[in-house]
Amino acid sequence: MSTNIPSERYEAIVIGGGKGGKTLAVYLGNHGVKTALIERDAAMIGGTCINVGCIPTKAFIASARLAHAVRNAGEYGIRTGEVSVDWPAVQKRVDSVVTALRAMNHRNFTTAPALDFILGTGTFSGPNTVEVRAADGAVRQLTADKIFINTGTRPAIPNLPGLADLGPLALTSNTIQRLDALPEHLVILGGGYIALEFAQMFRRFGSRVTLIERGPQLLAREDADVADEVAKILRGDGIDLRLDARVERVEKQGGGVTVVTTSNGNAAEITGSHLLIALGRSPVTEDLNLSAAGVETDAHGFIKVNERLETNIPGIWAIGDVNGGPQFTHASLDDYRILKTNVFGPGGRTTTDRLIPFSLFIEPELARVGLTEKDARARGYEIRLAKVPAAVIPRARTTGYTAGFMKAVVDAKTQRILGCTLLAAEAGEMISTVQMAMVAGLPCTALRDAVLTHPTMTEGFNNLFANF
Repeated sequence: MSTNIPSERYEAIVIGGGKGGKTLAVYLGNHGVKTALIERDAAMIGGTCINVGCIPTKAFIASARLAHAVRNAGEYGIRTGEVSVDWPAVQKRVDSVVTALRAMNHRNFTTAPALDFILGTGTFSGPNTVEVRAADGAVRQLTADKIFINTGTRPAIPNLPGLADLGPLALTSNTIQRLDALPEHLVILGGGYIALEFAQMFRRFGSRVTLIERGPQLLAREDADVADEVAKILRGDGIDLRLDARVERVEKQGGGVTVVTTSNGNAAEITGSHLLIALGRSPVTEDLNLSAAGVETDAHGFIKVNERLETNIPGIWAIGDVNGGPQFTHASLDDYRILKTNVFGPGGRTTTDRLIPFSLFIEPELARVGLTEKDARARGYEIRLAKVPAAVIPRARTTGYTAGFMKAVVDAKTQRILGCTLLAAEAGEMISTVQMAMVAGLPCTALRDAVLTHPTMTEGFNNLFANF
């Protein structure tokens, strides 16, 4: 801790301006609670989601989908000329979306009457004290009885032989967005959400794509039939999938990258122009000096919290991705609701049994809420399954997006929906219908018998639950 710096007293300090933290800080600032919101990087105002995560990647995906649609317009009776991708123009469009949202967030931070927005790196010097160092070296010392950590995560970098020698040819989900030109051949390490979205996106932009996954299937947490169908779709897009392949090392070769793998004892080499590391995310905690506050972390560095998002130190909470919970913006927003209710309201909210959906924005989209089939069986439920191809939905026929299927897991005793997986066009929108039925405790027959608009994708729920 720096000496001879006067302490500035606040009622609450929020370190990090991701979804949960910024929403909490603005709420408190607009309700007369003297609050400091600390953000380390002006380029990250508003958090990961709007700057390098959900928003820019989905904007890139929108351009990639359009390029794909135009190339295939002939299937709809529309004649087009040669399609080319203006990568700098795509980036410019994405930047305009991000810049507008960042400005909106900055405006929210600087107009809340009781909120001080501070750019700098926050470091604990005690359980109730945070030292903030600005880029120009200026230091402030803040104290509060309530401190909320919302520093998020960043791309995880593996300890892989040769990786450090690749320089700018080794990319993360952040740096790939700023490439000067499209990769000629993008090699991707990973088989999760980020890997698959970037794989299909860059394939549709015109890059060759090879994806290497160390496990036997993509999306390890999903049922095998779901993962297999996703793999079939990606291969149909021309993506080279290498499953059950262990990466031994990477090498810089000429102007490109060579990845050496082994699979079932057989060695192979894949050479590309760039390497994308998409192997999960790591918590951003290295500058926090958590030991000074006594805050505990798990083996992976995530901050330990209970169901009320409390750390082991009274008066310190951790919200969003940094606490090791579901790494979704909507989960971080719900963390805000829990804290708003428990710390500044009547209490009574926890993370226990909350129903968090997710969407993977490949095409067709993959969305799920609740349990997978394998999870339901592992928990001992007596289940019934329903599964229908997306092609049975009239809307899918009219649009031509017939790939994929819908799958539901139902409790045989209560007829309540335990989980639902949708691999279909507009799945990210459709999944909310199932979620609301689950939240309301409705039996699956409610969706079976509901009068749903024709022709829409949501009408497919009549088909899905028709056998119950």
